[in-house]
Amino acid sequence: MILLGIDPGSRRTGFGVIDVSSRAPRYVTSGCIRIDASTLAQKLAQVYAGVAEIIAQYAPGEMAIEQVFLSKNADSALKLGQARGTAIVCAANHGLDVHEYAARRIKQVVTGNGGADKTQVQHMVQSTLKLSGLPQEDAADALAIALTHFFTSRGAVAMPAPTRSTKQRSSSWRHYRP
Repeated sequence: MILLGIDPGSRRTGFGVIDVSSRAPRYVTSGCIRIDASTLAQKLAQVYAGVAEIIAQYAPGEMAIEQVFLSKNADSALKLGQARGTAIVCAANHGLDVHEYAARRIKQVVTGNGGADKTQVQHMVQSTLKLSGLPQEDAADALAIALTHFFTSRGAVAMPAPTRSTKQRSSSWRHYRP
């Protein structure tokens, strides 16, 4: 199966495509959808068209995307959310299952450190996928998102402990250990 990872943005939307049909994920392609339109509607149309083109070319079965994070700049967070929503709608319109991961979770899975910086993410993506060079930042983030879904869906990483108190824990909760 092919997985598509998306790192949404209003100026650049990173994408990463990996093949997960064997035990180890294999790099297929990555890059950025460059957004150069002047109006918001045109920018969102470019995000949609770019994601649609990637889906048409690589036929992924699922898409993973970064969750919205809180930002000090409400305008930036809103634009990011709109780009993210556009990518999700595009994937849904093409019949893909969409999975969402928090930025901290992605860093934790890929680097072992939820507070890792972009350079650490780039190096771990390069190492994990056996790339000859460092991927561009937005592409590395998108590949990290796809890798997070791959490892998480296979139970290959420890799931975070629930935030509820022990008295409220449901018996259906499971803790995965590598």
